[in-house]
Amino acid sequence: MMEGFTRRMKALIYKEFLQLSRDSSSLLLGIVLPIILILIIGYGISLDVKNVPTAVVLEDPSPFAQDAVSFLNGSDYFEPTYATNRQDAEKLLLDRKVNVIIDIPSDFSTAVYEGRGRIQVILDGVETATAMSTGGYVESGITSWMMRKGLAGYGGVAIVNRMWFNDANSSTWFFIPGLIMLIMTIIGVMLTAVVMAREWERGTFESLFVTPVKPVELVLAKMIPYFCVAMLGMGICLILSRYLFEVPMQGALSVVLLISMMYLFVALGIGLVISAITKRQFLACQFSLLISFLPCLVLSGFIFDLRNTPVVVQTVGQILPFSHYLVCIRSLFLSGTDAEMLMKQGGILLLYAAIFVTAAFRMTRKKVE
Repeated sequence: MMEGFTRRMKALIYKEFLQLSRDSSSLLLGIVLPIILILIIGYGISLDVKNVPTAVVLEDPSPFAQDAVSFLNGSDYFEPTYATNRQDAEKLLLDRKVNVIIDIPSDFSTAVYEGRGRIQVILDGVETATAMSTGGYVESGITSWMMRKGLAGYGGVAIVNRMWFNDANSSTWFFIPGLIMLIMTIIGVMLTAVVMAREWERGTFESLFVTPVKPVELVLAKMIPYFCVAMLGMGICLILSRYLFEVPMQGALSVVLLISMMYLFVALGIGLVISAITKRQFLACQFSLLISFLPCLVLSGFIFDLRNTPVVVQTVGQILPFSHYLVCIRSLFLSGTDAEMLMKQGGILLLYAAIFVTAAFRMTRKKVE
């Protein structure tokens, strides 16, 4: 009896291994997916805040005032840029070239010894997590300087923190625009890829190929319903973000919708290309997860500022279209309409849309032929 059981088990195990070796999708799921996940999450996620671009305004040019911000020099946490006046520093912050402004007033040296010394710290609230950590670093550096100088007996120095573009200092304001991007990606890429792959898998397309329907008409007919569904989801997100979470919208609603439409064409194009390549629901789901959802979550700046990650990760993040849409939608919600930035990022999104939609048309046309 035991011998028969052993023989049957060997045969069954051999059969399963043989079947597994012939199923590339299972090998991808079991071997390639864990490798990709650990690389993306291991290198892509970083909650450390380093090399924060910092504008320093020294209205008091004395050596005493310069010593107060000496902790910035040579620090791994800051990349200081010295501005000649407050207006120049604010321009750098508005252009997203710096994340924080440290303003030393003109009477700083005298005020410190009179017990009324103050330093103003302005933080970019668009990146809330980075801003909160940076504020702590600045306060720690100034406190260490005061202790080194023995200024506690003079009343110390008051640090006046101000958060720009996020007056409520709420992480919800930071995450809601990113959630909109995530939802648009899920609808545009994953849903389109899986549903279209099902059409290939069931042979529905083969039935349509013998009709007079042109490839362009076929692809457009598939894109339009998902475009409408995604825009409906976008509208619901906008209503909930405004009336449920009280997230402000500093930019124009028309610009938000226009940029979102551009990004949606990118997402739909990616989904169509994935479905045309895989032609199987399971593979389409896995590819969508690896190519869109995970990079969108980890490598777009949705959770944290990509400038705190290695250069390679920053480069990959800039290549992907998700980060460009996130910069636009987050700025439109929190800081307003920056025409120069929107023209640049919108142009990149249009380029991606043209590439992926054209690729989807060509792949479908080849199949028809």
